[in-house]
Amino acid sequence: MAGLRVKRGDTVAVIAGKERGKRGKVLRLLPAKGRLVVEKLNMIKRHQRPTQRLRQGGIIEREGTIPLSSVMVVCTKCDRPTRIAAQLLADGRKVRICKRCSEVIDKA
Repeated sequence: MAGLRVKRGDTVAVIAGKERGKRGKVLRLLPAKGRLVVEKLNMIKRHQRPTQRLRQGGIIEREGTIPLSSVMVVCTKCDRPTRIAAQLLADGRKVRICKRCSEVIDKA
């Protein structure tokens, strides 16, 4: 999937599914599957056997994946879910900008 518009650390709003309307920070991207993991959203339970790394077994609750098409990046300036555009700056850097307010979304 070339040209992902969502990056790790972005704040996203869920626009479809059971978590619709909620916001969270992107923890992990799975571009090959077209999915992502959002902090404290789509929680699932997994039965975990005790291992060397995880001494205590039991039922572990963790974040499940969400389809990329079900989220929109939240602009830091206008604080609304927005579509993303790419723009070249004068110094030659390619940055992501908000389609609503034309504010640069990338940090630094």
